[in-house]
Amino acid sequence: MNYLITGATGFVGLALCQLLEQSEHTVYGVVRRSDAVLPASVKPIVVSSIADLYTHPILSEIDVVIHLAARVHQMKDTSADPLSEFRSINTEATKNLAIASQSAGVKRFVYLSSIKVNGDGQSEPYTEQSEPRPTDPYGISKWEAECALKNIAAETGLEVVILRPPLVYGAGVRANFLSLIKLVQKGIPLPLGAVNNQRSLVYVGNLVDAIAQCATHPNAVGQTFLISDNTDLSTAELVKNLAKSLNKPIRLVKISPVLLTILAQIFGKTATVDRLFGSLTIDSSKIRQTLDWQPPFTLVQGLNQTARWFQDTQ
Repeated sequence: MNYLITGATGFVGLALCQLLEQSEHTVYGVVRRSDAVLPASVKPIVVSSIADLYTHPILSEIDVVIHLAARVHQMKDTSADPLSEFRSINTEATKNLAIASQSAGVKRFVYLSSIKVNGDGQSEPYTEQSEPRPTDPYGISKWEAECALKNIAAETGLEVVILRPPLVYGAGVRANFLSLIKLVQKGIPLPLGAVNNQRSLVYVGNLVDAIAQCATHPNAVGQTFLISDNTDLSTAELVKNLAKSLNKPIRLVKISPVLLTILAQIFGKTATVDRLFGSLTIDSSKIRQTLDWQPPFTLVQGLNQTARWFQDTQ
């Protein structure tokens, strides 16, 4: 089959292209620059924006569109109207691409959404039956895109599959996870020893393997899947595992999370503390049962490979 991957040079997109490089499928990667680096067997489709794809002749040759491109969650959004910006890229562009894909004869549309559609965490693990409660512009835009895709599927028969991952880590990871790796690498004592939360994560190798399954498995049609490594851990346990993977001493200081929360409020770092101290877990049993799928990598293997990439790039 012929695949078209948007966001092909991104964190998840590049890992997916690498996974599919040796497959029997023909893979086209959507990029913005002609000098973008892709695996040798992936054919670049150069566009200035997703809108260029709506009338692009390549769509008539594609069986499966895997839509990864998005305006990602931002800790410090300087846009005058963040929700409008997120909707333009994450909602409207997704909707228009799906409509154009179906009109061109594409059979299946796999969409990478986010657990932010469900919210920022609750006492029980999220499941596919949990009521969506997005709390920020990013999550809202992703949820609205999901709704649009389901309507298109109902009206046209386009096979839509949606995945909602939690925090994704692996080679090439950026933002908060990379910052945490750097702190552990430096051996800086971290005030997380008293943190007893629970977080679900997903290694990028597991995520792209699941995406590949969703692109072809007959049971995936019309489904929404929550996906994780199937191992939850506290922020303190994450630091301990990272330290072990990096072969660094574990330096955790026990300070009351309540005190740290108060200090975070004073210094305007509440969002960061919420991610470090809050719990967000998911039950990913549906995708394992429906697609007979298992994560090919354990959490420890994923962290070890992430640490190896980090050390190799220093």
